[in-house]
Amino acid sequence: MPDFERRRERLRRRLRRAGVTGLLITDFTNVTYLTGFTGDDSYLLLTVGDTLLLSDFRFTQQLSEECPELKTVIRTSGVSMIETLQRAVRSCKINRLGIEAGSMTVSLYQQLSERLEGVELVATTGEVEQLREIKDREEIQAIRRAVDLAQRAFGVIRAALRPEQTEKDLAAALEHQIRCFGGSGCSFTPIVGVGPRAALPHAVLSDRQVGESDFVLVDWGARDALYVSDLTRMLVTAKIPPKLETVYQIVLQAQQAGIDAIKPGVTMEDVDAAARQVIEQAGYGKRFGHGLGHGIGLQVHEMPRLAAGQKKPLKAGMVVTVEPGIYLPGWGGVRIEDDVLVTRSGREVLSTLSREFADCVATP
Repeated sequence: MPDFERRRERLRRRLRRAGVTGLLITDFTNVTYLTGFTGDDSYLLLTVGDTLLLSDFRFTQQLSEECPELKTVIRTSGVSMIETLQRAVRSCKINRLGIEAGSMTVSLYQQLSERLEGVELVATTGEVEQLREIKDREEIQAIRRAVDLAQRAFGVIRAALRPEQTEKDLAAALEHQIRCFGGSGCSFTPIVGVGPRAALPHAVLSDRQVGESDFVLVDWGARDALYVSDLTRMLVTAKIPPKLETVYQIVLQAQQAGIDAIKPGVTMEDVDAAARQVIEQAGYGKRFGHGLGHGIGLQVHEMPRLAAGQKKPLKAGMVVTVEPGIYLPGWGGVRIEDDVLVTRSGREVLSTLSREFADCVATP
């Protein structure tokens, strides 16, 4: 069971440094991280000495099951959330209220400004997200389970691959298999790109069939309860195209260079550069236009980021994707992605699916 109180206490220390007497958490994912509550339309009000979870009647039972130790304020029918917030802030005697600038709507901000006379609203950015960057033991174990679910589901669809299957079919099959193995489903809508459509880093699923090309890119992940995984593999579905193997080996070399660079203290931009240099030296630098990776956890895209300009150092407990790619419009693309834990002495690749090109061959 995660230690939610410890997480909230770490956040309280950040509030003291920020000089606010309370923080209103409006990002639902951050509310979950700090409380274990998985519902929506609910806010968390945190002060130096108190914690209030503001919700409504629909979630009364769920709140008692997921976070029975928390003080809750259940707004009644006919009472708006803004009125409930106003009363809660007043009761906590908050004079400088921190707000999450990244999630609070302009409308809510304007209403609070009008209602909370005498209370200064202080914009904050990333206070909870920075805590989420470092995963605790329970989070790491949950991510491991999500990786395992994703890999098992992929093994099934790979073994059952048929030429008439469409991109949409493969995505649906992944979702089904993840649920069959006990997961909550995919962590995002899978990206499946057959042949030339593999050149689209975030291809939207189509009716193109596996048998219409020699290869297919599959980017998918699983959700185990709250935590997610994110992987990408290539499948060769017909005669091996020589160009595919050449591009694949460049991407694989770049990915390994990025993985090898990961350890505490190394800046995120340096990890990105280690992989990017391999692709640039092979002459494909302009065909790798996105960052090397991103954090995963409660969300499939969260901090930190492995990209140019990210000068923060890696820390033990971070979990990141490493996913270099080369995209050639009109021909296709190659991306290889794995989930990597930063350890005290270096790194651990959490995903175990083979990355060798010979193991990509899955002729239906």
